[in-house]
Amino acid sequence: MKVHTFLGSGVLESAYEACLKHELSKIGIKVKTQVSLPVFYDNVTIDVGYRIDLLVEDSVIVELKAVDKLNSVHVAQLLTYLKLSNKKAWFIN
Repeated sequence: MKVHTFLGSGVLESAYEACLKHELSKIGIKVKTQVSLPVFYDNVTIDVGYRIDLLVEDSVIVELKAVDKLNSVHVAQLLTYLKLSNKKAWFIN
């Protein structure tokens, strides 16, 4: 919220990403940006262009969206990243 409050709406995802990485790094949280996520197929590693926006502590995937409304393709993208990375999904109600 701090980053969005400061930058406001209409900023590119890359700006939110860089600022969020900065904020997390300031408090000692390990974070990587634009982490390549290949597909392993037929005993071959294939780079298909998937990139995780932020990988926090090598366990949490953060996928940033600068859109008015999330839709099913955004959810499908994150679920694909979870599957390919063998990370688990946590849902909190």
